[in-house]
Amino acid sequence: MGFFKDQFSNVVEWEEFREDMIFWKWSNREIKKGSRLIIRPGQDAIFLYNGKVEGIFQDDGDYDIESQIIPFLSTLGGFKFGFNSGMRAEVLFVNTKEFTVKWGTKNAINIPAPTLPGGLPIRSNGTFQFKVKDYIKLIDKIAGVKESYLVEDVKLRITALLDQLLMKWIAKEGKDMFNLQANSYDISAGIKTDLDMQLFDTGLSVTGFQIMSFTYPEEVQSMITKNASYGMVGDLNRYQQVAMTDGLFSGKQGGSNSMASDMAGMMMGANMANQMLNHMNNAGTNQEANSNTGTKPNFCPNCGQKSTGANFCPNCGQKL
Repeated sequence: MGFFKDQFSNVVEWEEFREDMIFWKWSNREIKKGSRLIIRPGQDAIFLYNGKVEGIFQDDGDYDIESQIIPFLSTLGGFKFGFNSGMRAEVLFVNTKEFTVKWGTKNAINIPAPTLPGGLPIRSNGTFQFKVKDYIKLIDKIAGVKESYLVEDVKLRITALLDQLLMKWIAKEGKDMFNLQANSYDISAGIKTDLDMQLFDTGLSVTGFQIMSFTYPEEVQSMITKNASYGMVGDLNRYQQVAMTDGLFSGKQGGSNSMASDMAGMMMGANMANQMLNHMNNAGTNQEANSNTGTKPNFCPNCGQKSTGANFCPNCGQKL
């Protein structure tokens, strides 16, 4: 008897555990007398009989199926193992952790733009999180026909919906098409709600959705960068002067022709010198004008008589 008992014993466990696997089904085998159930941390075990849920076990551990599992099964609670008989049942192991997935738009999304008839093409990327929420729905919609289910399967379904959802929420929340990042929180919240509704019937729940960045076409991004630079400088003429100066000193202005760069530098220096001289001349003129304002000559220009501060010369009557 001991020999047959050992031959019929088996272990029910998740034999092909993978971090990216959402569930795995132990099936098409007979549970023998003396069998044990092993539930590891982060796993739940669901006993199925003829496609119906018999029991859900959520505490990790090593269990004797005959004494610790069967008594708690719905329709199989009175099952008794015979000498050669086993129990035909399936055990669905579910990964209970929250999965984090990276996403990115495969093709550019054309969002509405007033000055662009075809819209403005942008790309975006980020992450989203999901987990199993409803076992009954998961079994009805997915586990009933699949032996396993991977994160990649969910990612493909999510990314197929993202283009439309991004267009919807960017148009609704993205007030300024050149400043979408500032509105990314509201856009993300809207997309998360819509995705969660899309996966509701499968027993999965989207627990988070984040947008990391928006990417514009190269020429548009260049325009945005220049516009930001102008705003930082505050004066277009000054920005151009600074840009030219940077180009001269870095050697990038005028390509690789150092002679042209040197000549441009000399011209730049001459212009700067002229501006300084003009400034000094203007300053001297203003100072002289200020020093002469309100003064009277010390001597009469006609007869040379010393002035006493009167408006007319006391000797010849010349107006001073």
